[in-house]
Amino acid sequence: MPWSRILSGIVAIALALGMIVLGGWYFTVGLGIIVYLGQLEYFQLARAKGIAPAAKTTLAVSQVLLISAAVAPQFVDAMFPLAGTLICFYLLFLPKLSTIADISSSILGLFYGGYLPSYWVRLRVGLDPVYQATTGLSQAVASNTPIDIYSPQSWITPSNLFVGLTSLLLAFGCIWAADIGAYFVGKFFGRTSLSHISPKKTVEGAVFGVCGSIAVAAAGAWYLNWPGWPYTGAIFGLLIGIASLLGDLTESMMKRDAGVKDSGQLIPGHGGILDRTDSYVFTAPLVYYFVTMLLPAIDSNFIIR
Repeated sequence: MPWSRILSGIVAIALALGMIVLGGWYFTVGLGIIVYLGQLEYFQLARAKGIAPAAKTTLAVSQVLLISAAVAPQFVDAMFPLAGTLICFYLLFLPKLSTIADISSSILGLFYGGYLPSYWVRLRVGLDPVYQATTGLSQAVASNTPIDIYSPQSWITPSNLFVGLTSLLLAFGCIWAADIGAYFVGKFFGRTSLSHISPKKTVEGAVFGVCGSIAVAAAGAWYLNWPGWPYTGAIFGLLIGIASLLGDLTESMMKRDAGVKDSGQLIPGHGGILDRTDSYVFTAPLVYYFVTMLLPAIDSNFIIR
């Protein structure tokens, strides 16, 4: 593995962990930058196919969705169709007649690059108090205070930490385990091709990656004292492992259709932002609803704080 890939991977993980632990606007702004850069790469792929999406409008409304997820999460689901309508209105009044592909790629850019990532903000930054009052969930809030609020003693008793923080860290750990496990096992032991979409991916690597995700999730569920942790941890890891793999294949499908190897060249040894974040897109809503709906349904004493 090239040193550039290793070093850039370490830097990326360090930045991600910093954003997650700091939370609040640190996390929201950091994710907003990642979303913006990723959508730029997505629209470059669309333009490579001769499509003319409403890029600027989609970029703007996607940032509004992320900010709304931080300050008023209850409005995000309502704003998503409104944002899509605004994009269609913009394309409607262009001098050049827009095509179905123009409209579809714009809406997909909003959904894939803006709406789905907003679930990470909802999870880490907080849940709406009105929503909590109607569902019986206690408030889940994130801190805007400096990193030193999380002393080493806090991690000895994970119940003192915010569920949004711990579940997000666990989800990212599962994704990293799945990616790293699939890469090394597929590279050295893979024999059976997984999909023609990405010829280098193998069944052996995919299976080991999912198993790695399950192992990390089970250990994390035990540490966090999740209800029924052997089962909830295994299910969580299975969902994350499969969703991250599907996200990777989806981005590979878009690149193959556009006729490019990488979505960009921003990250040395890794390619573009989409090449490194594709595993996180479809996992976001799964993690959010798993923690806020499934775990409390299994155990009514499970408190989201």
